[in-house]
Amino acid sequence: MSTPLSDDEIVAANVDFDPTHNSAITLAEYDPEWPRLFEREARRLRSLLGDTLVRAEHTGSTSVPGLAAKPIIDMSVAVVDSADEATYVPQLEAAGYVLRVREPEWFEHRMFKGPDTNINLHVFSAGCSEIDRMVRFRDHLRTRDEDRQLYERTKRELAQRTWKYVQNYADAKTEVIQQIMRRAGG
Repeated sequence: MSTPLSDDEIVAANVDFDPTHNSAITLAEYDPEWPRLFEREARRLRSLLGDTLVRAEHTGSTSVPGLAAKPIIDMSVAVVDSADEATYVPQLEAAGYVLRVREPEWFEHRMFKGPDTNINLHVFSAGCSEIDRMVRFRDHLRTRDEDRQLYERTKRELAQRTWKYVQNYADAKTEVIQQIMRRAGG
């Protein structure tokens, strides 16, 4: 996991969007509809991108049954080369996705908001180790009640605070995520 981003880095990574939040984080109880929303969106992406889409994973807290989450479906996908935006951005934008984040220094990451579902679409290049890390974390939380409960307690405590940027909330979870990842073998 990387070091927390500075305010300037957060603002610079956003594309035509003011990321200022200045509020607490809203968490929702687990909703069994979340995996279905992911599957529907994954089918749409496969149709839009064809062979450019190499992998699609449901990541983030909505992918873990029983875990409270921001009610936003996190999708982590791999395309052949995420830096080659011409091969996938036009198709996504034509379908209503909006490019919000461009982080070339962090795994060539791009993040889009979904067109009609509250989705964060994280785009990486094929073979990116960050997707593997996210999947390992997800799978560990799905099978280890004590770590899922620890993570949820941490999230609930942090969510009550006022955060200038949602990224600050994400960064504040780093320590507990690292603890859990050590137990998950990575």
